[in-house]
Amino acid sequence: QLQLVESGGGLVQPGESLRLSCAASGFTLDYYAIGWFRQAPGKEREGVSCISSSGGSTVYVDSVKGRFTISRDNAKNTVYLQMNSLKPEDTAVYYCAAGRRTVQAMCAEYRGMDYWGKGTLVTVSS
Repeated sequence: QLQLVESGGGLVQPGESLRLSCAASGFTLDYYAIGWFRQAPGKEREGVSCISSSGGSTVYVDSVKGRFTISRDNAKNTVYLQMNSLKPEDTAVYYCAAGRRTVQAMCAEYRGMDYWGKGTLVTVSS
């Protein structure tokens, strides 16, 4: 079964950190750009950060620059999103997706991805 599985979400206080993981099964991530997206209640899904298949190119939405770091370990078939200095406005369901496009195109448009995970909830609240 071809799937992406996210993990690592949870409830944290403002200023704390979480690391999300996106693991692939049934296929290799080597040839795919990977994106992290989030969707808060009542809002459209948005691209948070994307990484190229090689890991050499990354993009971040302005609201997370300097706080979030995306990385990948192709040997483990896994992509990570390190989230530091979390804010209440980061609260959302976080999804990972795999696609064959540039990182800029990937983060700009969430439609048309090859694979999606089911999401993991991140709640930032005091």
